[in-house]
Amino acid sequence: MAIVIFVINLAGATMLLLFAVRMVRTGIERSFGASFQRMLTGSRNLIGASTTGVSLAIVLQSSAAVALLATGFASSGYLAFPTGLAIVLGGDLGSALIIQILSFKLDWLVPLLLAAGGWLFVKVESKRGRQFGRILMGVAFILISLQFLREAVAPISDSAFLPAVSGYLARDFVTAFIVGAALAFVMHSSVAAILMCVTLVQIDAIPFAAALSLLLGANLGSAFIPIWLTRGMPPVGRRIPFANLMLRGSWALLVLFAINLLGHPDHLLLVSPGQSLIYAHIGFNLSLLVLALPFCGLVERPVTALLPNGADGQQMGAEQPGSALDAAALDTPQQAIASLKRELLRMIGLVERMFHTVPRLYDATDVSTLRATRKQDDEVNDTLSGIRSYVASMPQEAYSKADTKTVRGLMEYAIRLEAAGDVIAIKLTSVAKEKLDGHLSFSEEGWAELLRMYEAVCANFHLASNVLVSDDLESARLLVVEKADFKRAERKSRKYHLARLQDGRAESFETSDIHLETLRALRDINNHIAAIAYPILYRNGQLLETRLIEDLDAQDISG
Repeated sequence: MAIVIFVINLAGATMLLLFAVRMVRTGIERSFGASFQRMLTGSRNLIGASTTGVSLAIVLQSSAAVALLATGFASSGYLAFPTGLAIVLGGDLGSALIIQILSFKLDWLVPLLLAAGGWLFVKVESKRGRQFGRILMGVAFILISLQFLREAVAPISDSAFLPAVSGYLARDFVTAFIVGAALAFVMHSSVAAILMCVTLVQIDAIPFAAALSLLLGANLGSAFIPIWLTRGMPPVGRRIPFANLMLRGSWALLVLFAINLLGHPDHLLLVSPGQSLIYAHIGFNLSLLVLALPFCGLVERPVTALLPNGADGQQMGAEQPGSALDAAALDTPQQAIASLKRELLRMIGLVERMFHTVPRLYDATDVSTLRATRKQDDEVNDTLSGIRSYVASMPQEAYSKADTKTVRGLMEYAIRLEAAGDVIAIKLTSVAKEKLDGHLSFSEEGWAELLRMYEAVCANFHLASNVLVSDDLESARLLVVEKADFKRAERKSRKYHLARLQDGRAESFETSDIHLETLRALRDINNHIAAIAYPILYRNGQLLETRLIEDLDAQDISG
């Protein structure tokens, strides 16, 4: 019976730990996620890239999240392989450093974090305030879960079961290594897995030698996580996590056998077992970063041979996949609607790809970038024409009233996406050409404001794609909230711009029209892509029919 209670308590503590780590990461991504692209793609050398990876992993509390970001930008062509690999290696070191921070005895902070975080999340209306409250509560839950973990293991530490298992793992370091790798992969969080190992060592539930092998295995298992999560991406993106697995796996195995065959794990017991384990984890990742960083460029060739561009029929810079519209599904409403959604998802990707050229449009030194962006709009227009023809071919008698309404909503969203493409291809390229022809430059503050607005729209593209696929009410509400936040940010930028004009800033005068027209264009694009949320909100009774005050009985409006 004690074993059953132990397993239940252990599972509960583990799930709370995983939930808490995810809660912190979600809060940070929703607050600052739009800025990550600039951080990642702004790295100019491998040392700077690895430093960026360290910083992001500490912020996100996940090396896998850093790997996914780097993989995504590499797939889109914004990140070179050596830079991406350096970021991922730095991310692994950053996740090791966050374990040191979370391992401190901070139980006294839990009530304060819960009180402050709960108040911010419930009472504060601003997005940043609510997400900061989420982060504080997530940190509190991490500390609570670690306390639960210690309490779950304490009753069984005196039984014969735990010493037998821990003793076996201490003797068979290969099995312990495999168990550690499986644990990190199943938990999908190296931070959570290693925090668990540190906690078990601190309460003498497992010996240091077994924990060290588990730790090395967890480092290998954590490298499998981004490979699994990016399995559907093009090869150009998947090369980075595969290269990280090759380097991390080789180093982990080498260190494992060196420690257990050439020396003794207890030689690394510099201080207390728990702190020594953390030092070993940091030392492992730091040594890997130092040794592997100079070879990031050399690793590209063998990994490219392993994952060539043609492996799944896609190449870097190749055209997007062809139309997803299935004429054979027209007589089956659910299949036809699913086909239409897939095509709309492809259309979002086309418009998003156009939108990603915006910073380059404003930094262009010739008109070639502008022409290339305008040319991409032709494919968006062709996609809308295909969707319009597909919808016109649907046999109306086979579709219920609800199906017809769904199809109409999707058709309207396709029109909105095409309009967003026109804003990019016509409005933004014209404004960018005006800046190019006049050899004008934004003020530093003005350009930073526009970049923040651009990054917010990038984040909303991803959110809109998720809403389209999932029909999730909470995501739809979040998208509309983001739209409202964007409007507030636009008003602030206009106010700051006018303040700079009043201060007599010459560059602000020269680029005033360009700045304000860019703001309006970004707002229009954001409004178009957020439109996918409204049918979902309407179906669930989450929209008001009008924003006007209906009850005016108390007011004299007769004149």
